[in-house]
Amino acid sequence: MKTSRRDIIKAGVLGAAAASASFPLIAAERETSPGRPLDILILGGTGFIGPHMVREALRRGHSVTLFNRGRTNIALFPDLETIKGDRNNGLDGLRGRRWDAVIDNSGYVPRHVRDSAGLLAPSVSHYLFVSTVSVYASFKQDLDENSALATIADESIEQVTGETYGALKALCETAVRQVVGEERSTILRPTYICGPGDHTDRFTWWPVRTSSGGEMLWPGRPGDAIQIIDVRDFANFTVDCIQKKIAGTYVTATPENGYTMGDLLRDCQAVTATKVDDTWVDEAFALSASKDSPVKNHGAFPVWHPQRGPDAVTAQIISKAARGAGMHNRPVRETIRDLMRWWRTLPDDRTSTMQAGMPAEYEAELIARWKKNHA
Repeated sequence: MKTSRRDIIKAGVLGAAAASASFPLIAAERETSPGRPLDILILGGTGFIGPHMVREALRRGHSVTLFNRGRTNIALFPDLETIKGDRNNGLDGLRGRRWDAVIDNSGYVPRHVRDSAGLLAPSVSHYLFVSTVSVYASFKQDLDENSALATIADESIEQVTGETYGALKALCETAVRQVVGEERSTILRPTYICGPGDHTDRFTWWPVRTSSGGEMLWPGRPGDAIQIIDVRDFANFTVDCIQKKIAGTYVTATPENGYTMGDLLRDCQAVTATKVDDTWVDEAFALSASKDSPVKNHGAFPVWHPQRGPDAVTAQIISKAARGAGMHNRPVRETIRDLMRWWRTLPDDRTSTMQAGMPAEYEAELIARWKKNHA
């Protein structure tokens, strides 16, 4: 099985757009002076990353208005004004209103983003667009804000798929810059967003599986680097950009080459107080296992990519600019700890079947197959 650009994109932010169960607020540790309270409009706001942004903005004393279709977690913020509408020709509720800033969490189609930016540009001081690292053209070299972006032959396409997602997001970025202006806009490109409230189970699968103990499959080598961004760190930086009018494009991730699969194993064991018998399998075996896994959403080994061989994904996300602008990365072990606290609050019908990783029976089958061929 080859690891294609589509595989990487499917594992990106697209899955974070949908709703998740409500979750307890874990207060931010950093104190940030809010300055003048702002009126903030959030397009979306009730899925995974949105609630963290809402709560962080409210914690700092700002006012928040939501704009969405009213279908996801509609009871999550009963005290906030919610304007019901649709990105597809349903923006009338925003006309004639003014806000200090807008956070666009729900833009995937360039036409939709251009329409909202065009309508709001005269009535807001700052426009922040949440993009993705999936906008890049290649993942064979390190990536920063200046790396080449994906393109699409027919820019009128509006169907969001694994093949079109990244290029469409890149066009959305262009729409924001052209309509609002670079001096009044911020583009954030997060990598895997994880933490309390993540319905995708991509990162969650690792500590949850570790907590069951026994023999556990791990892909590649312990030194393989991975990068994530805690949803609360992402929310903090988002509100920082709004408060301080930090314009420009920023890639957001944990430090490059700063965290490995071996670190993940150790942290999962430490947080769950569970020792597993780790069995490491090579890239070819891991890729084949993902291809045949009964869980199709994010593969058998989510957030990991092969770093050797013809299918290698060797890019590191260089997020020095974001950290220079004030982004903070908490220890990954802290993310795992709070993720597990949240996971344990969920009902059994939610936790009984994970959306990523692999069933226990399939893992046992893979272990037996690996040992038979590598005795």
